[in-house]
This record gives sequence, C-alpha cells and structure tokens, in this order.
Amino acid sequence: MDKAEFKKGTTTIGLKCKDGIVLAAETRATMGNLIANKDVEKIFRIQEHLGMTTAGGVADAQKLTRIMQVETSLWQIERGNPMKVDSAVSLLANILHGNRYFPYYVQLLVGGYDTNGPKLYSLDALGSALEENAVATGSGSPFAYGVIEDKYSKNKKLEDNVRIAVHALRAAMERDSFSGNGMNIVTITRDGYLKIDPAEYLK
Repeated sequence: MDKAEFKKGTTTIGLKCKDGIVLAAETRATMGNLIANKDVEKIFRIQEHLGMTTAGGVADAQKLTRIMQVETSLWQIERGNPMKVDSAVSLLANILHGNRYFPYYVQLLVGGYDTNGPKLYSLDALGSALEENAVATGSGSPFAYGVIEDKYSKNKKLEDNVRIAVHALRAAMERDSFSGNGMNIVTITRDGYLKIDPAEYLK
C-alpha cells in the first residue's frame, strides 16, 4: 500500500500570554489527497480552566479527550478543587507512555490557567511533555512558525496574541494543502474557557 494513503496533516497553535493561553486550529481533515471533512473540531474543552488541541488520528484524539474529561472531573468531585494544569499533563503523559508499544497516534497541546497562572505544554505519542511559551504542530507548522517567531511575545496581552495566532494559522492554511477551510480559536484565562470569533482578527 502506498505510503501516501496514510498521509495526514493539520495545524494547531498554542501561545502563552501574561494573562492567559491562546489555542488555535484549522478545521480540515484529510485522507491522503482527499479532503474528508471541512469542519472538524480540533480543540477540546477538558474543564473550564483546561483545553487541549489534537493532531493525528481522530479516534485516538477523541478517546484521550474523553479520558481526560472524566479523570479531571472525578478529581474535582473527590477533592473539591480543579486539577492543576501540571497534574493534568502528568496524567496524560503517563497514559501515553503506558501505551507506547501500541501508541495513540497523536500530537497534543495542553493549555490552561490555574493558581500558578497560565501553562502550556506539548506532548508526543510516547508521552514526553515539554513546557512551551509558543508552539505549533502538524504539517502547516513551518508556515505558522514564520509568523510566530516574528510577532509573538509572552509579555503581550491576550488579545494581541490572539491576533498573532489567527494570522499564523492563516499563513499555514494558505500554503499547506492539508490545512484549511475554517478556524477555531479558544482563550483560557482566570475567567475560564472562551471560544473566539476569528473574523474579528482577520481585518
């Protein structure tokens, strides 16, 4: 079977700001050269203070999302307070590492806001977790990084970095054939999880 039949692509972005986290993703799903779906959700609310972007196998990403939603909810019920971002990332990394011989085919970004402020991590299929200030994943990431490296600063306000994420995502969508169709943008601050209309930032 030709390797091209397994070819996948996407673009997801995470930016840490002084007052929160920005998560961004486009909405195209591909199967080789076929655009299989034009409106795929790639950013998931885990809890009100915690979100995750997904790249890779859709079924694997959906299963991991359900696991994290359940585990973090149980933590809050049992302890009376939300699971911190670092703890959620450790849990997810352990799940991924525990399945390393039959891995989940995913690249994940986890961002959130807790008593320690905003936190952003990238995780690979084997469970390694790296704390990041700005990160992009997927086939469109080289194009997104061109904008991020030029414009991003962790000291900028949330609104400024939302604009940077939107323009970085647009750059990827214009040059990477596996990324496209639409955008989903989310912010996570001390006030919670909020979906943003990217149209306001494309002017």
